[in-house]
Amino acid sequence: MTIKPLIILPDPVLRQLSKPVETVDADVRRLADDMLDTMYDAPGIGLAAIQIGVPRQMLVIDVSKEGEEKQPQVFINPKILVMSDERSVYEEGCLSIPDYYAEVERPATITVQYIDLDGKQLTAQADGLLATCLQHEIDHLNGVLFIDHISKLKREMVIRKFAKAAKTRGAKAI
Repeated sequence: MTIKPLIILPDPVLRQLSKPVETVDADVRRLADDMLDTMYDAPGIGLAAIQIGVPRQMLVIDVSKEGEEKQPQVFINPKILVMSDERSVYEEGCLSIPDYYAEVERPATITVQYIDLDGKQLTAQADGLLATCLQHEIDHLNGVLFIDHISKLKREMVIRKFAKAAKTRGAKAI
């Protein structure tokens, strides 16, 4: 189990499409452990594999509250099957866009199909924070960032800010 470095905006890796996981094996389980360690260390409540530079359709989530027992969840090849017409708004942030938060409107309830670490295909219904977090992380697997759901003006300001910071660090830009 290793804490991996996070990919930060404006790195173009964040816009890559992730490929499906073919088999759930020891490498996939190790990646899940590393992703959970990285997410907890950050700290965050969700992390997609692409955020540590691995373009695989995998994400980890733990929406347990501080002081509660951890409830890590691993979703492999997740697909949203159903989205409610009802909407909810949450203030979202992202480990790959540190210290920036914005309100994002998304479907309030979703049904997701995924594979677990035992290789079983499952379906789960989610609402509230879990539904928002799942949609946010599944977006990552498709090269979509939460800032893509805010106004163009705000999005461009955020991208410029991070591009300028990246130039200072000597990083690649989108």
